[in-house]
Parts: sequence; structure tokens; C-alpha cells
Amino acid sequence: MASIGLLNPYLEPHQGLNATTVRKYDRELLNFSSYSYLGMTGEPRVREAAKQAIDTYGTSVSASRVVSGEIPLYASIERRLAEIYDVDDAVVTTSGYITNAATIGFLLGPKDIAVCDSLAHNSLIAGTRWAGCRRVNFRHNDPASLEAVLRMSRRTAGRALVVLEGHYSMEGDIPPLPELIEVARKYDCVIMVDEAHSFGVLGALGHGVRELYGLPGDAVDIWMGTLSKALGSCGGFLAGNRDLMMALKYAGPGVSMFTGGPAPAAIGAALAALDVLAAEPQRVQRLRENGETLWKLVTDSGFETGIAQGTPIVPVLLGGGGRAPLISAKLIEEGINVSAIVAPAVPDGEERLRFFATSEHTTDQLEAGVAALARVVHAIGG
Repeated sequence: MASIGLLNPYLEPHQGLNATTVRKYDRELLNFSSYSYLGMTGEPRVREAAKQAIDTYGTSVSASRVVSGEIPLYASIERRLAEIYDVDDAVVTTSGYITNAATIGFLLGPKDIAVCDSLAHNSLIAGTRWAGCRRVNFRHNDPASLEAVLRMSRRTAGRALVVLEGHYSMEGDIPPLPELIEVARKYDCVIMVDEAHSFGVLGALGHGVRELYGLPGDAVDIWMGTLSKALGSCGGFLAGNRDLMMALKYAGPGVSMFTGGPAPAAIGAALAALDVLAAEPQRVQRLRENGETLWKLVTDSGFETGIAQGTPIVPVLLGGGGRAPLISAKLIEEGINVSAIVAPAVPDGEERLRFFATSEHTTDQLEAGVAALARVVHAIGG
């Protein structure tokens, strides 16, 4: 990029908030690369709660939770999350990625099988490697494919774990969860749903894919989510059966054991974000409307969005050949910040720009972003 006089769109630090606008390259850019879906990152109540947590507990709990790092904030947020998911208990962790990898690594072993949606996140796949289990994929969001895979492979495995997401971060689509659950239960499988991009996004109250479909808490065995997306904080969480959550708290490497507890500020911020979410569900409605608007603007402009469903994640598919980073760099010149996604995050030949809508974007901002995209693509051809 330097050789052709373009700015590098990767690893460039920003100043200030990563919100609907962001300051990078010494200029203010209209921003579509933040997954602060509900604007919690800059919400004053959330920031104040993080500061109060530091004043009370310091910047670190300075130990693993099992040994001497437990603080009351952990129990508070775990109760809240368990109530939201209508389950017994929950556990918060320091990292969403490690939460997925460590949980699967803890639950499965060499005699077991993980049956993963073909577009499952890298953290989930990493967990199957950690476990040393057999992994097979089923076609994305296809209950018939899941059944075919289980019919062939279930009898030869001990435990079987079906792994999927509640909202796919590269595609912007939602699984047919009730149908997938029905198939998994038919073959005596445990089910884990990654709600990193669906909690705070789906459902009238933002309670995720469970709320969207009106499912009971025990429809799924493990609900996983992150604190870093809609809640504007950092870390992960799991929710489910009390015995399983307790086992993870006491013996889950990377979940609670052998790792420091989450930073007090992160949990304080997430608790405050849950309060704001409960008090202001209109944020979720605005988010949904903005996602639909952005998707319509993009498709009406003639761009390919694949299987996206008008959620706040809108991929613009650009094929291969390095076009996505080139267009991303050109958009910076137009005052637009949007991420280029290339292999290995997506398969070769499926490069894309990934637009995130948030509840805080205005219609004018959405229109300006898509108009700039159209100008740049037209200028370089395609």
C-alpha cells in the first residue's frame, strides 16, 4: 500500500472513542468498524461505573478467582446474566476468545466429537484442537446437513457437542435455532451457542437469539457471550446449569482456574451497561432499524451482501485479488473507516468490507457511508 501511496488500514491507532466517528490518521472519520452496537463504550453511566470499580477494587484482582481473586461484582453480574438466560448460574471470564476455546477444551476429549457449523468462529475451532476431539462440520445453518452428519458419526463418539453461533459475525445472518436444537437433541448432543454478536442485538430487549425465538433457558446447554460487543466492556461469559457452571469456576483452565479474574473496571462497566439496556430498550430498536436501513442502502446500490439478513452486520462481498484492502484504503481518503476482511478470517476469494451499524448512527451517516462506497468502487472499476 505504501508503494502506491495508500494508507495502511490495519493496526492504525485511533484517538478517543471508537464510536460512530473515530479519529485516525489525524482526521475525523465516519466509522463503520465499531461493534459497540448500543453505544455503551462512550455511555457516561458505563464509564462512571468502571471508575467506581477501580476506586473500590483497584485495577486488578491480582489473583485467579479460585485462589483469592473473587470480588462481589462477579456474583452480581453472574446473577444478572443467569436471570436473563433463565438458567441456574453464569460465569464471567477475562476473554471471549479464550472462553470458547477453554470451555470446549474442558468438556471434550479424544473420544468425543464436536459438530460445528461450517462458519463457526475461529475460537470455537481452536477449542476443538485444545480438546483433541474429532471435529466435523455441517453446512451453514442447515438442519438437514446436521442430521446427516450426526447420523453417520454420533454412534462412534462418547460426548457430542453441537457448536453454532447466534449471529454470524462475517455473514450477518441468524441460525434457525429451534430446528437445529431439535436435531441435536434427537441424537443426544450437548448444544453450545456463541452469542458474541447476538446478545444485545437480537430480541426486543436485546437478550439475544434465545429471546428472538422465545426459547426456554435449558433449550441450550451452554450460552456463551462476550462483554466486549453490545456491553461496551471486555471479557466473556457462560450461562447454563449450576453444576456445569460451578465445575467451570473451580476447574476450568482458562475460564477461572490458572488465569487472573476479570478486571474490576470491566465488570463494573458491563453491569452498568446491563442497567442501561434494561432501562432503554429503544437502543435495541434503533439498532435493528439502522441495520435494516444500512443493508437496504447497500443492496439498492447494487452491492452483493451474500446471505446477510438486514442485521447490524452488513458484509459487502468483493471477491479476491486484494480489492477489499484497496477499497478500504480509498475510503479512508473519503473520510470513511470500514474494515477489510481477508483470508484467513474468510476463505480465499471471499474478501469483503464489513460494515457495522450501531444504535447511534444517524440515517445521514449511513447514507454518506454507502454513497462513498459507491463512488470509490465506481472510480476503481467494478
